[in-house]
Amino acid sequence: MQKILDYFQQITQIPHCSFDTSKLKDFLVSFSKQRGYEVLVDSADNILIKKGTSKLIFQAHYDMVCVGEAPKIETYIKDGWMMAKDSTLGADNGMAIAMMMALIDEQKECEFLFTNDEEVGLIGASSLEFELEAKQMLNLDSEDEAEVYIGCAGGVDIEASKSYDSFLQSKEFYEITISGLKGGHSGVDIDKNIPNAIKLFAKFLKDKDIQIASIKAGERINSIPVNLQAIVFCKSELKSQKYIDVKKIDGDFEVVKGGEIIKILDNFKDGVISFNDELNIPNESINLALVTLEDGELKIQTSARAMDDKGLENIQKDYEKYFKEFSLDVKCEGKYPAWKPQINSFSKEVEKAMIKVFDKSKFKAIHAGLECAIISKKYPNLEITSIGPNIKSPHSTSEKVELVSVFKTYEVIQEILKDMKF
Repeated sequence: MQKILDYFQQITQIPHCSFDTSKLKDFLVSFSKQRGYEVLVDSADNILIKKGTSKLIFQAHYDMVCVGEAPKIETYIKDGWMMAKDSTLGADNGMAIAMMMALIDEQKECEFLFTNDEEVGLIGASSLEFELEAKQMLNLDSEDEAEVYIGCAGGVDIEASKSYDSFLQSKEFYEITISGLKGGHSGVDIDKNIPNAIKLFAKFLKDKDIQIASIKAGERINSIPVNLQAIVFCKSELKSQKYIDVKKIDGDFEVVKGGEIIKILDNFKDGVISFNDELNIPNESINLALVTLEDGELKIQTSARAMDDKGLENIQKDYEKYFKEFSLDVKCEGKYPAWKPQINSFSKEVEKAMIKVFDKSKFKAIHAGLECAIISKKYPNLEITSIGPNIKSPHSTSEKVELVSVFKTYEVIQEILKDMKF
């Protein structure tokens, strides 16, 4: 089991932020070839590693969300959890990579599929070019132990923009900084009432007569925004409050009238739209993720999710309409389908192995995008199931992974292989 942690530690020292994964790709290719595996790389830098006649595919993505000091990652362990100092840890999905490396080291005759740029719209999975031999696939990107995932949300990024007339203002300004928020994943954490930096900013300035020089807010399209910096002019005095630091500055700035912008952000219905009581997860949600205002150009980026394709279509239409009411230009990108929950023969086998290790298990769906959805569309004959160790607050500097959970999840994998007579 120690080698899993050793491999993960190696991975943390190889930069692999989304869109900058080439060093980890080269490492995984070399690692596998040295152990006698055939290695294929497609045009999207997905990696397929295989040996022998495979009955099972293990799958994970090898990019990570980089927040804080990442890709500089300094790990530490506290109370049985591994964390990173002032950065995302990359346990999502690096711990899965480490487990797959351990299986390769053990010469398991399986297919190992490492997909690229999952965290920025499931780009790699959408461009898969391989012919897969096995008929069953175990995705290792879930984040709760003893649970067998059989469905996930679909998603789409809704972006809006508008140009505002600007003019020079030469009075005393306020520099507003929002920081210290918890942050989190825009899907699995969207129902946890985590403060959103953009919504706090809008509420702070609501009903005030302001002009705005600049805004820079949010970190990633799939993260609940933690930070915001803005420069505004306000006739009334602004004072610091919890999470919001206000400092007076002098200067000459090009500004725009801020009333409409604040109204757009304040009225935006962020968070859970509807809840699925049967699955005990959000059914539909949207995250107000990124906002910039520079040289009079406003850009807003949001991430919408739904547990079925019809619900996703409805959210997209509703929020396109919302932005167009303010005469913003709207475009939608990175749309991916939902993975409709379904129990199959393979998921039952996984559940059986889970019960052997944890003495319990249950079938679940997740309010986040898993590559399972796209892969199931590309390879309709595949039976797909997803599992993973306990990972908390992915996509934030609070990310942590429980080490005992990692070891037990690896035991589950070994039980699955044993039952399949590897």
